[in-house]
Amino acid sequence: MRIVHLLASPVFSGPAELVLELALAQRALGHDVQVAVDRTRAPRSEEPAPPRFADAGLLHDGPLEVSVKSSPLAMLRDVRHLWQLAPDVLHAHFSHDHHLAALATHGTTVLVRSVHAPRSFGWATPRAHVYTAPYAALTQRLRRRKVPVLEHPALVSAGFRPGSREAARLALGVQGAPLVGLVSSFQPSRRLDVALEAFALLRRDRPGAHLVLAGDGELAAALQARAAADDLRGAVTFLGYRSGEAFVEVLQAVDQVWLLGLGNDFSGRAAVQAKACGALVLAVREGALAGVADALVEPTPAAVAHAAGIVMARPVRLPDAAAFAQDLMAAVSRVHDR
Repeated sequence: MRIVHLLASPVFSGPAELVLELALAQRALGHDVQVAVDRTRAPRSEEPAPPRFADAGLLHDGPLEVSVKSSPLAMLRDVRHLWQLAPDVLHAHFSHDHHLAALATHGTTVLVRSVHAPRSFGWATPRAHVYTAPYAALTQRLRRRKVPVLEHPALVSAGFRPGSREAARLALGVQGAPLVGLVSSFQPSRRLDVALEAFALLRRDRPGAHLVLAGDGELAAALQARAAADDLRGAVTFLGYRSGEAFVEVLQAVDQVWLLGLGNDFSGRAAVQAKACGALVLAVREGALAGVADALVEPTPAAVAHAAGIVMARPVRLPDAAAFAQDLMAAVSRVHDR
């Protein structure tokens, strides 16, 4: 089948990583797969998405903007191009994509919508032939539309693997007992302020603990100011935004990763990546995190600090991209052949 994924994002973060892994798995099954991303905006700090998809041979090279900043005229051009393209499958990943795809779907084209976060689904969400969602409660909401719904796992690449913890720490120039990692954008939804307060409490019992933050964002100045206070001074390292092997290196170095909030991807991808690299995961009960984390915590400093002192590893089976791609394409084929 000819498959076109629509991803109205210029950055390789959030659902973009899942889209890449799914598209690669679909291509391995023999399908013709392309991914159209927002190429009209250049991200300020995060890794741009187009080169990743281009390097994988997946980037759609047609005249699509696929941007939330598109003018009405540009959106109409996108719809016309998709209408003329008439793929077997249009797979929308954000609300903007879904509205474009809904207008462009005709004939035997199957419209798939992945709802990556609960805020992306409501009464105004256009209908689709097949839905995917990252955790059970959201799939149950989607099933009320009486169409096939699949729970999509947090697909991660084979590059996320255990390595030499000591070598990774030497490369980063950090040590800690434990060494704790925060790996997310510096946004309010991630509750990084809670994490810093929790870490300050942890250091009362574990003075050798060290915290590393891999990311950036609007709260950087406030977080750096808190880290400079007497109870944290010298115990917190800001690594900046990391991607690719540099990000894997962080996960290989740390003992624990704390995930205290999610953004636009509720699959718990960072938790799965951390587990794949051998780190313990403390997380709040959001999205798919409950099925991955070694310990679930309330988002309070005391609860996080307490859990960090007693957390034990819990075996987790890592998601299989090939199996999910097969299940999804089987659902698509049933709709297509009606």
